Amino acid sequence: MSSMFRTVMGPDFDRLHPQLRRRFSVGLASGEACTGRGVMDRIWHGGAFVKPFLALGTTRNILVPRAGRNIPFKIENVPYADTFGRETVTFVRTFDLPGRSRRFDAQMVLSPKGDRILDYLGTHQHLASELHLRADPDGSLLIRSGEHRFREGAVDVRVPELIGATAEVRESYDDAAGRFRIRVRVVNKYFGPLFGYEGSFTASYTDIRTCGVRPGLRPVREEFRA
Repeated sequence: MSSMFRTVMGPDFDRLHPQLRRRFSVGLASGEACTGRGVMDRIWHGGAFVKPFLALGTTRNILVPRAGRNIPFKIENVPYADTFGRETVTFVRTFDLPGRSRRFDAQMVLSPKGDRILDYLGTHQHLASELHLRADPDGSLLIRSGEHRFREGAVDVRVPELIGATAEVRESYDDAAGRFRIRVRVVNKYFGPLFGYEGSFTASYTDIRTCGVRPGLRPVREEFRA
């Protein structure tokens, strides 16, 4: 067995920087979890029109409602088998904003065919997106979101482009600084940039048999549709 990221990327995975290869090898097969701690140099928002969407997303730990600079943060990547027996890796980001911490939750699941990764967003996994991963020549990892779907009960619909957005995540490793660097942009086709952040962090690894999945890290509701 290999990590879901190696499975989906195939030979392209080996083009990643060695530190990125280790970080994205976390999974049930490796037996490791990864915790990143660092600082977001900047968290930014688009125009005032995005504030209602950010506020709504905050109720389900999606996006971050406030902009800021030099914000301490943590990202927890912990593998586990979900209620339906699927390997899942958490991508739970906690931003220590002044006055109150905010979370941006996601869980990544390998599709049944093993050809793509699904990114479930929020505490109730109401939003799901296909992810497209690519190693760039400098060894960085580029992740782009594909189609978004809203799922609740019998409802399973594509999110219209008018209110949807495309996320682009670039993660790299700075050998000189000994730190991972991350840059995220969320853009709407019609309204332009909506939200993003950029910063750096260091990573530590733990044995999942020892650390397990801490309370509150898993979503409240798990979506079975892939």
